[in-house]
Amino acid sequence: MSTIADNIGLVSQRIRAAADAVQRDASSIHLLAVSKTKPALAVREAYAAGMRDFGENYLQEALGKQAELTDLPLSWHFIGPIQSNKTRAIAENFAWVHSVDRLKIAQRLSEQRPANLPPLNICIQVNVSGEASKSGCTPADLPALANAISALPRLKLRGLMAIPEPTEDRAAQDAAFATVRELQARLNLPLDTLSMGMSHDLESAIAQGATWVRIGTALFGARDYGQP
Repeated sequence: MSTIADNIGLVSQRIRAAADAVQRDASSIHLLAVSKTKPALAVREAYAAGMRDFGENYLQEALGKQAELTDLPLSWHFIGPIQSNKTRAIAENFAWVHSVDRLKIAQRLSEQRPANLPPLNICIQVNVSGEASKSGCTPADLPALANAISALPRLKLRGLMAIPEPTEDRAAQDAAFATVRELQARLNLPLDTLSMGMSHDLESAIAQGATWVRIGTALFGARDYGQP
């Protein structure tokens, strides 16, 4: 039975191999451990194996884990859909938000980010595959949204996030991630982050410029949604 530390090692090897394949510096690609539905004990185990950045989708679950792990110097990333009534707690308790898809949410995060904390790092989620079930702004709405968010105080717009429609077709993966990269390049803003790629498609995401890969299952095993 592999441990979380073993899995982190295997995923890190995948990241290095994917970077080497396209002549990228592997140190420019960051591993975000997606710990949703996993207990605080699993986060501790990942921390002991070198992980510092953890992604959560569900606010109440994340806040519970944060309360249990205050002794560890962790960086928390919110990566799930955001409801308006959750923005204050997100602004107060996270270093990154990868899933902003409308201006109202960004404005609330800006207003509610405590002045004693660094600016909140923001990625705009783009619905690059046009799936009705997925969050994210449309590519057409992206330029206006990015320009508006980049002007807000207490926020730092870092780049884009995407969750393309799942496929095992490498060419389709590449095309989706390339679209995200091209959308960001056309914004003409000082952005440095592409949050894209998960356990099944991180190689393709890295080939197309990902700087954060969000990995859950390959690190922690299958999720149990009955035990949030």
